[in-house]
Amino acid sequence: MPSRPSSPAPLQPAPAPRITGLPRPKPVELRVAASPDLYTEHFGLFARPFALAPDPDFLFWPPAHKRAYAMLEYGVMTHSPITLITGDVGAGKTTLLLHLLHSLGPEVRVGLISNPNGSRAELLRWVLMSLDQPAGLEDSYVDLFSRFQAFLINEYAEGRRVVLIFDEAQNLSREALEELRMFTNINSGKDELLQLVLVGQPELRDIVTQPNMRQFAQRVASNFHLTAMDRSTVHSYVAHRMKVAGRSRRVFSEAAVNLVYDKTGGVPRLVNQLCDLSLVYAFTKGRKLVGVETVQQVLDDGVFFAVNVPGIKGEL
Repeated sequence: MPSRPSSPAPLQPAPAPRITGLPRPKPVELRVAASPDLYTEHFGLFARPFALAPDPDFLFWPPAHKRAYAMLEYGVMTHSPITLITGDVGAGKTTLLLHLLHSLGPEVRVGLISNPNGSRAELLRWVLMSLDQPAGLEDSYVDLFSRFQAFLINEYAEGRRVVLIFDEAQNLSREALEELRMFTNINSGKDELLQLVLVGQPELRDIVTQPNMRQFAQRVASNFHLTAMDRSTVHSYVAHRMKVAGRSRRVFSEAAVNLVYDKTGGVPRLVNQLCDLSLVYAFTKGRKLVGVETVQQVLDDGVFFAVNVPGIKGEL
C-alpha cells in the first residue's frame, strides 16, 4: 500500500467525480446555515465549532480515523471488489465517506445508496436510481439486471469504473448481501467494472463473519472497524474544532473536557452535542470559559442524551 502523509491534505476545489443518488440542498437549509449563531460572537467565533452535520472544514484526523481512511482509500484505489468500514453510531464514518467522495477523480462513477432495504429487484432498483438509470416498477428483474450490466460495460468502455457505496449497510439482509456479491461476478479477470463499499454499524461485521457468509467475506479485500476517541484525543479534538472556528485560546477547561469524555465515551457526534450545549449554557450565563460546572449543569438538566455510550449503561 502506498505511504500516506501524516496529515491528509485539506480538500481542494478540484473537479469531482459524478456522484449520483445525493439529495440536493434545499434553499431553506442554506438560509438557516447562513444565519447568525447564538453564541459565536460571544466567544469570538465565526462558526459553530460543534455542529452535528459533517463539515469537511472541521475534519480532524485522530489515529484511528487516519487508519480507517487509509483502508477506505486503499480499497477504492486498488480496485478491491468489496470494502467494508464499520463503526458505532456517531463514530465519524459519514465524515470519512464525504472526504473520500471529494477526493475521487472523474474516472470514477459513484452511486450512493443510503439505508437500502427490500427484495432483490428493489435493491437493484435502488442501485440503478443511484446511477441515474431508469428502473420502472413494471420492469422484471431480468430487465433491471440486463440494464445494469449494460451500464457497467458502457462505463468501462468510456474509461470509467463504477463504485457503489452503501451507507447504513447493516440494514441489508443476508440475501441482499449475497445479491451484491453476485454483482461483483460481472468483473472478469483484470477488467474491473464494479466495486462495492459498505459502510455500517458493528452489526454489519457480525453478519459478514457468519459461516454462511464465507463467500461474501472472501471478496472483502479491505476493511476497518472505527472505534471511539480516547481521552487525550478528545482533548485534541475539542481544541482543534475551536481553533478552526476562530478561537485559539482555551475555552473549555481540562476538567470540563474530561467530563465530556466520561459522558460521551469519545464518540465524536456525542462530543459535539455536549460541547455545543455547554457553549450555549456558558453564553446564557455570560461566561467566556466553559468549566466543569457548566458541563455538569447541562447533564443535570437532562438536555443531553447519552444513550448506549460505552461504559454508561442505560444512562440518559
